Amino acid sequence: MSLRVRSALSAVFIGLACLLAPLGALAAWATYGIEDSARYEATTAPLAADAEVREAVAAAVTDGIMREVHVGSPLQEPVRSFVHDAVRSFTGTEAFRTAWGTANLAAYDAVMRALRSDGDRPVTIDLAPATERMKRQLVADQVPFADRIPVEHTEITLLGTRDLATLRKGFHVLEIAGFWLPVATVVFALTGILVAVCRRRAVLATGLGTALGAASLAGAVAVGRRLTLADLPPGASRPAAGAIYDALTETLRTVCWLLLALGLTVALAAWLTGVYTRRRRASAAPAPVRAAEPTRARA
Repeated sequence: MSLRVRSALSAVFIGLACLLAPLGALAAWATYGIEDSARYEATTAPLAADAEVREAVAAAVTDGIMREVHVGSPLQEPVRSFVHDAVRSFTGTEAFRTAWGTANLAAYDAVMRALRSDGDRPVTIDLAPATERMKRQLVADQVPFADRIPVEHTEITLLGTRDLATLRKGFHVLEIAGFWLPVATVVFALTGILVAVCRRRAVLATGLGTALGAASLAGAVAVGRRLTLADLPPGASRPAAGAIYDALTETLRTVCWLLLALGLTVALAAWLTGVYTRRRRASAAPAPVRAAEPTRARA
C-alpha cells in the first residue's frame, strides 16, 4: 500500500471517528442516562428543592385554588397572596417532595411503556393521586379554601398519537446507536492511527478532532436550551423549564467537558512527544566536521 493511500485512508477513518464521537455521546446519554429509571429519579428528585420549580408549582396551584374561590375584588389580592405564600411554604415540605417524585415517576413510566410498546393510544397521566396528597397536607396546614381544591381523575396528555409514532422510531434508533456509535468511534480512531504514515500526527489529529466535536456538542446543547425555552406555551415558567432542562442535560454537558479535556490532553501529549523526539534527534546527531583549510607551500 502506497504512502499516499495510507494517508488518505487514515484521514477518512479519523474524520469519521471525530464526527461520530459527539453523536455517540449524545446517543449513549439518551439511552443509558434517560432510559434508566433510577438515574432519571436521581436527576429529577433535586428539582423539588429548586426555587424556580417551587415558584412555578406554587403559582399553578394558587391559580387552581383561586378559580374555585369567589371573593370580592377588595379581598381577591390579599387572599391570593396569602394562598400563594401558604402553597409556597408547602413546597418546602417532605410531602411535596414525595408528591413530586410520585408524579414524575408516573409520567416517566407512562412514556417509557408507550415507547417500548406498539400501541397507538396517546400517553396520559392521572393527576388525582398527587392532588389528593397535596390537598390533605394543605388542609392539615389550615390553608384557607384548601378543602375546595377539586380532586378529580384529571388526565393530561403527555404524548399524542402522532408524536408517539415519531418518538418511538427515534427511540429504537437511539437504543441501537447508543451502543454501536461509541464502538464504531473507537474502531475508526484506532484504524486511522494504525494505517497512518506518521502515527504521532494521526494521534494529534484525533485528539483535536475529538475536542472540536465535544465543543460542537456543548454548543448544540446550549442552542437546544434556548430553542426549548423559546417554544414554551404562554404562561409557562421559563426559569423552571430552564432548571429542568439543565438537570436533564447535566450528564451530557459533563461528558462534553470530559471529551474536550481528553481530546486536548491527547493532542498536547502527541505534540510534546514530537518536540521531544526532534530535540533528541538533534542532540544525538554528530557535529559537522569542519574541512581543513588548505596550506600554502613555502617557496
